[in-house]
Amino acid sequence: MSFIIHQVPGRVRVRVHRLTYDQPFAAFLEEQLITVEGIKNVRLNCWSGSVIINYETIQNSSINKQIFAVINQAKNTKSVSQNNESNKQKILEEWSSLTYPGLATILSLASLKIKLPALRLIAILMLIRAAVPVLERAYNSVVKQQKINLDCLDSLALIFSGLQGKVVTPSLVITLHELGDIIRERTARSTEAKTSNLLDTIGSFAWVERDGKIISIESYTVQVEEIVVVYPGEKIPVDGIVIKGKATIDQQQLTGESMPIVAQKDTYVYASTLLRSGEIRIKCERVGHKTRAAASFDLLQKAPIHDTRMANYAANLAEQLIMPSLLLAAIILTVTRDPSRVASILTLDFVTGIRVSMPTAFLGALNHTTRHGILVRSGRTLELLSEIDTIVFDKTGTLTQGDIQVVEIETVTQGLAKDKVLQLAASAEQRITHPIAEAIAHYANSREIEILPRQAWDYEVGLGMVATIDGQTVLVGSQKLLTSKGVTIIETVKMQEKDNFSPIYVACDGIFQGIIYYSDPLRPQSAQLIHHLQQDYGMEVHLLTGDNQKRATEVAQQVQIPPSQVHAEAFPEDKAKIVQNLHHRGKTVAFVGDGLNDSVALAYADVSISFENGSDIARETADVVLMNNDLQDLLEAIAIAQQTKQLITQNTLMVVAPNMAALGLATTVGLNPLLATLIHNGTAIVAGLNSLRPLVQHKLESN
Repeated sequence: MSFIIHQVPGRVRVRVHRLTYDQPFAAFLEEQLITVEGIKNVRLNCWSGSVIINYETIQNSSINKQIFAVINQAKNTKSVSQNNESNKQKILEEWSSLTYPGLATILSLASLKIKLPALRLIAILMLIRAAVPVLERAYNSVVKQQKINLDCLDSLALIFSGLQGKVVTPSLVITLHELGDIIRERTARSTEAKTSNLLDTIGSFAWVERDGKIISIESYTVQVEEIVVVYPGEKIPVDGIVIKGKATIDQQQLTGESMPIVAQKDTYVYASTLLRSGEIRIKCERVGHKTRAAASFDLLQKAPIHDTRMANYAANLAEQLIMPSLLLAAIILTVTRDPSRVASILTLDFVTGIRVSMPTAFLGALNHTTRHGILVRSGRTLELLSEIDTIVFDKTGTLTQGDIQVVEIETVTQGLAKDKVLQLAASAEQRITHPIAEAIAHYANSREIEILPRQAWDYEVGLGMVATIDGQTVLVGSQKLLTSKGVTIIETVKMQEKDNFSPIYVACDGIFQGIIYYSDPLRPQSAQLIHHLQQDYGMEVHLLTGDNQKRATEVAQQVQIPPSQVHAEAFPEDKAKIVQNLHHRGKTVAFVGDGLNDSVALAYADVSISFENGSDIARETADVVLMNNDLQDLLEAIAIAQQTKQLITQNTLMVVAPNMAALGLATTVGLNPLLATLIHNGTAIVAGLNSLRPLVQHKLESN
């Protein structure tokens, strides 16, 4: 329990009972309090369980809230002492595997100098105990799984060394194997630890305005649209829009960017980011597991990293090479009668390093993309993303902004009035999430036109809406929709060419009534993105849209897509067929789209890409989600994928070349088993560390 014992302007003494028994918590609390803006110094009295805080008097109005916010957050954080104990336990368990092989090595080396039979006997017993886990794994593989694995090769290598009466060599071999496993495991886990920071940094409490008061509650209990207040030194607990105030926010934990941003009214801010200075009020939009930070962590946790062709190829190759290794060892034993050479051949395995370093490389890349606001669902997706040679873009909401606006309404002579046509169209399109439907509804609201009740309705994806309004059948959609329903479009209507405008046709009870024109400007980055993809990456770029040919051609010209690669008036099934046709031509295809009608094409593409603000189906179908809704992030994703591919190629060479050379030496002139073990484990460790290089570089660049 915490409460104020005494307070005067500029100084406050707070009772925190936990200080009396949890020293790591005390140190952690002091570190957190000193970061609060306005606090000049902090002094702990652990014996009495209190903390004395001196602060600038201009902070009087909010300092208590900030202090208790930090104390509550520190309390809700898992005990530092518990973390320390847990980490110590893990380290002890991890290094315990070295106990027996380490003792066997030390005692066997000592027995070479000290000629005591008992010392050598103890060393042999320690060696046997150290070899038991390896022999057990080999036994289980042969007897229970009925297959020979790498443990079988290691067991045979130890047996052949032991048959020569050697103790030092097999002891050192097991020690090096265990040491290599520990280093590889820690290398891989260091990447996983980075991903967990995303979830750990989401604030556990929040200040919310309720009934005119500001109260502290657990962050996951905040309701959507509630007002959340964030003070200096606090983690933002929800995703939402700033409605009041101005603050400097550090987003490095979430995005990896070292430079803080200045957030003010209408700025969108994210949970887990740190408010360095200032004070803001946020209208909550997403809470808990729905926040971007939590979604990023969840996706990273679920992302399969062992599903790549490269990893599968390495695993299969490892199994296929076991029998040839055994046969080669048998031949060498028959010819040379040298168990030492046999042990060296059985020790060398140039696939293990690849199998270890691949998951590390993919996990590191997935972490890297996530911190750039790009969610990639699997290692397989990254692998394919590095291989794409063709990208197909949807138009509306993808190359264009998707912020569609109605610009004009045109009606037939002696038909319904413009406002009536708009009323029928808006009533038919109400509560439909398609951008065009939303634009029509928004335009009607801006003109204060009443939205009529909609009875029966049927939304035909890629065509438009068929609805019953006041007993009338209303059609709102493409020209194909109207003609498919037997409606004749009157050619006498004034249908002049309208640059950059697209039409939506409206009919009532089978009679054509007019056209609603809308505009959807290009995204600012679209033209530059297409240029980079075509010139820098040599990709074939296609434009695929359900819009009319004229508008599709205009957009294609603006972004320099060749006319032969423009596909207009395409239904969802047409989009899927076009993607399939590109497959049949031997292309590796990525499809970028954000709408409901893009979901089929997204499903058929090798790599499907959508936006965070795209339709639910498109976002769930996509392999890659651009969380910042910025097309330029696509270039970043491709660059990371290609860098990962190059990294894996480097790792393969690092592992294969030395092991192949060592295998040649072991087969011909002979190679000490110790040296073979060093080469085998050393290359695997170097490859694993190389996989972490991009993360280290990124960290240095951020700092």
